[in-house]
Amino acid sequence: MIDIELIRNHQEVVKENIKKKFQDQKLPLVDEVYELDKKFRAAKTEGDQLRGDRNRISKEIGVFMRQKEFDKAEAAKQSVKDIDQRITDLEAEEKEMEVEIRKRMMVIPNIIDPTVPIGKDDSENVEIEKYGEPLIPDYEIPYHADIFQSFDGFDSESAGRTSGNGFYYLQGDVARLHSSIISYARDFMIDHGFTYVIPPFMIHSNVVTGVMSFDEMENMMYKIDGEDLYLIGTSEHSMIGKFMGQMVKEEDLPRALTSYSPCFRKEVGAHGIEERGVYRVHQFEKQEMVVVCHPKDSAYWYDQLWKNSVDFFRSLEIPVRTLECCSGDLADLKVKSCDVEAWSPRQKKYFEVGSCSNLGEAQARRLSIRIKGKNGNYLAHTLNNTVVASPRALIAFFENHYQKNGDITIPKALQPYMGGQEVIHPKK
Repeated sequence: MIDIELIRNHQEVVKENIKKKFQDQKLPLVDEVYELDKKFRAAKTEGDQLRGDRNRISKEIGVFMRQKEFDKAEAAKQSVKDIDQRITDLEAEEKEMEVEIRKRMMVIPNIIDPTVPIGKDDSENVEIEKYGEPLIPDYEIPYHADIFQSFDGFDSESAGRTSGNGFYYLQGDVARLHSSIISYARDFMIDHGFTYVIPPFMIHSNVVTGVMSFDEMENMMYKIDGEDLYLIGTSEHSMIGKFMGQMVKEEDLPRALTSYSPCFRKEVGAHGIEERGVYRVHQFEKQEMVVVCHPKDSAYWYDQLWKNSVDFFRSLEIPVRTLECCSGDLADLKVKSCDVEAWSPRQKKYFEVGSCSNLGEAQARRLSIRIKGKNGNYLAHTLNNTVVASPRALIAFFENHYQKNGDITIPKALQPYMGGQEVIHPKK
């Protein structure tokens, strides 16, 4: 959510930003907020003046009574009653206008960073750099579900009976590799100075609306029936919510945290659920990075976060690239974002395995996360990035380490988590 001062004093900046995001249907919201805010401030000013008048007249009543000027005292009492009623009406109008202003402000997109490339959708995202050689072997690499099944490690049929489409069982070596990658990601981030956290996996609606846009919420979140609780789509949601309503001391920043959680997503929209594999599913596990920092440090942390993901995948000997998200592909709260994509030797292309985002003060404004500074208080900046999300990382791992005979090699970084194994062999 942007600062209301931008609409009060720089409407054209806000409108130009909306145009850059190709959301012209939201342009009228800027004028609507401007007019509502004018009326709101006028009502507030009138209310403050009336409260002053009420205090003055209330003092006069005592003077009139002592002087036995009862007619004047009664007239003054009636004035106070009239003022009280007007103040009550104004307060109701203010609350109503506050709701209408916030409703519109919540869908006006954040001001994007000047370095963000302008484009309508993800087809216009810009490749920044490749890391590692994207090799294509001289033998066929099977579809990932078929590789998993060759290890007797994947069962979507049983999951279909218990839970429906978009769920799966992992077992044996595949399940162990899945857990090993998550555990290695945890230790990788701890070694990079991040504090490890296991957060709540359900959050209240006011946290949900604080960390994401309404469109994202509708397409992603599962609600617990009859309760004000949602299953998290990523641990970023509850991790940022941890600081909701808090005043963080300047000297205690930055707060660099890494969190593990299961994640639950409806995956409503154009992509839908993958029918046979595990690329797009309703349930997965994830290791996340979250940073709360000074505004002046957020650009630095943005670069640190995506570099951590690149280093993590390269330590697993998986080629990756970074892709700068264009303006039309940015969620409304984001200032700047890039995707980390892993190489798929089977498809001969890259695919997304994580996303790094700088949200500026948008989440902090919605959730009232403030910094207590020596020269006054101000809003924090928040950032997040995926360390690893399994099973997408599992797909990249199996494809890039698949051998001609069906074996999967284990890179040195992961061998301690696999009981020292250097290779695993298929059962089928």
